[in-house]
Amino acid sequence: MPSKRKRVVVALSGGVDSSVAAYLLVKKGFDVIGVFMRNWHDESVTISKECPWLEDSYDAMLVSEKLSIPFQTLDLSSDYKKQIVDYMFREYKNGRTPNPDVLCNREIKFNVFLKIALNLGADFIATGHYCRVKKSISEKQEIFSLIMGVDQNKDQSYFLCQLSQEQLSKTIFPIGELKKHEVRSIAKKQNLITAEKKDSQGLCFVGKVKLPVFLQQRLIKKKGKIIKILKDHKKHVKFNRDEYSIENLEKISKPYEYDHMDGKEIGTHIGAHFFTIGQRKGLDIGGSEKPLYVLKTDVLNNIVYVGEGKDHPGLLRNCLFVKKNDIHFLRKDLFIDKNKTYSLLCRIRYRQTLQKCKLIFFKKGAFVVFENKQSAISKGQFVVWYKGKELLGSGVIN
Repeated sequence: MPSKRKRVVVALSGGVDSSVAAYLLVKKGFDVIGVFMRNWHDESVTISKECPWLEDSYDAMLVSEKLSIPFQTLDLSSDYKKQIVDYMFREYKNGRTPNPDVLCNREIKFNVFLKIALNLGADFIATGHYCRVKKSISEKQEIFSLIMGVDQNKDQSYFLCQLSQEQLSKTIFPIGELKKHEVRSIAKKQNLITAEKKDSQGLCFVGKVKLPVFLQQRLIKKKGKIIKILKDHKKHVKFNRDEYSIENLEKISKPYEYDHMDGKEIGTHIGAHFFTIGQRKGLDIGGSEKPLYVLKTDVLNNIVYVGEGKDHPGLLRNCLFVKKNDIHFLRKDLFIDKNKTYSLLCRIRYRQTLQKCKLIFFKKGAFVVFENKQSAISKGQFVVWYKGKELLGSGVIN
């Protein structure tokens, strides 16, 4: 008697990547179901024609028809609003820099969606992410490793940095071994409607809008001061990054604390919570020899501190700190000895070149010490650590 085919529920976004992922699964003989997730309902926010959910849903349905697989749409907008949108507004309001994509994967695609798929009798879910899962056995236990995609320009492992072993064990990434041009080539050969479709950009759950425009739907405008800090300010003290005492690491991991007396007022803004560390555009202030960058936002006093040039000392740090409860291990088995200093590779934003770093634990959390200074380290961002091409863990920057 032939064995039952494994069932895979694939998240179809209406784009070329998930379309080809579904095709490859069908080709391999899986029992495939296509599902489109609608994550946004609020019509009070301007939704442009650049990223309409209706068009994406229609394209996903046409791909399913072409592949002769069942198709359905899931309305996850309530979960999305509570877990992602509200989180994003809350973080910006508190002067932090959130990453909604990381949370969307952890809480929606690989949590809510995964549970629904399992209830549909699925053995696995699949997405169009450019990354890979490899299974191994260690001390009689199955270990699932998250590996960067073959296409280094498209690798999306950063966005999956908060996934668990259980979530990875139920996930397939069909296009992880392919490069983007190969994915489009497959789509063209199979006459998939998404073959020439542009990749989505920006805040796709609300359409193609500028982030400040979206934030102004919920956050209140409030006029405040812009203070310019000079490069040679006395607070820009050099620390020894090679001294790994707790006292020194605490000093070098903290951003510079400016107050309104440390610089000169050069303009006004509409609300400190609309700006992020390292931001250059949107200040609307001219007259400087080099571009101005946001060094710090003080949301309590509604002040934005800026500095001239991307090499400003206020932008650059060698060290950051992650609280104990904000550390996430994808490979706990590799970090048993918390007294050890781990030499790894890290990044603090998507597509950043991997940076050499050291991961140092102590009872309150962990320090990440970079070999080279990093620009615009911001609270709320995710720092992600790798060994080679394998993602080992991550943490929320404090």
